[in-house]
Amino acid sequence: MQALKRAGERFNVAGEIFAFLWQRKLWWMMPMVFVILVVGMLLVLAQGSAIAPFIYTLF
Repeated sequence: MQALKRAGERFNVAGEIFAFLWQRKLWWMMPMVFVILVVGMLLVLAQGSAIAPFIYTLF
């Protein structure tokens, strides 16, 4: 249960970014921010795993 709370706190930052963009009506930036966050999460999660060689071929 603690792990879920910590994960929720980490994703809170992403939620705040999207709320800020929504409030300021910067909808055109949302896809860019989403892609950057997804690529960042992919790199962090794949670090040191068996998936890493396949991800390196993407870049």
